[in-house]
Amino acid sequence: MRMSAQVHVPSLFARVGTASALTLAVTSSMLAPGLVSDAEAATAHSTKALKVAASKKGAPYKYGAAGPSRFDCSGLTLYSFKKAGKKLPRTAQQQYNKTRHIAKSQRKRGDLVFFHSGRSVYHVGIYAGSGKIWHSPKSGDVVRLAKIWSKSVWYGRVR
Repeated sequence: MRMSAQVHVPSLFARVGTASALTLAVTSSMLAPGLVSDAEAATAHSTKALKVAASKKGAPYKYGAAGPSRFDCSGLTLYSFKKAGKKLPRTAQQQYNKTRHIAKSQRKRGDLVFFHSGRSVYHVGIYAGSGKIWHSPKSGDVVRLAKIWSKSVWYGRVR
């Protein structure tokens, strides 16, 4: 028996009659613009912040700097999320405390990656996918894409 990819929705889409699942998904989001889940909203902000961070590739590291042309690690994340419409505190530890903590298996592009020693966070970057982050590493270095080099990391999602 062959299954049909069509769904009949009598109430909300009475005039549509029979529609594909894709049509329903697209149409329902167009009928209620602005109504997105928290996860979808977080993803939109995170995606924008990731793009902002990537656009700063090559910007020099400067301790205590939060842009627009020089950054320390938490300054880059603060700047990137501010441009995406989200407010973060200044330090990596404060940013960790403010985010929704998630498991490695739940991480998505745009989530924050916190490097820690014991219970203390000492570095932060923005997850770019494929085990890499955008970050501002240290004095003498520049904003760049790098492989996550430690297993001592925690993940956080900006709310």
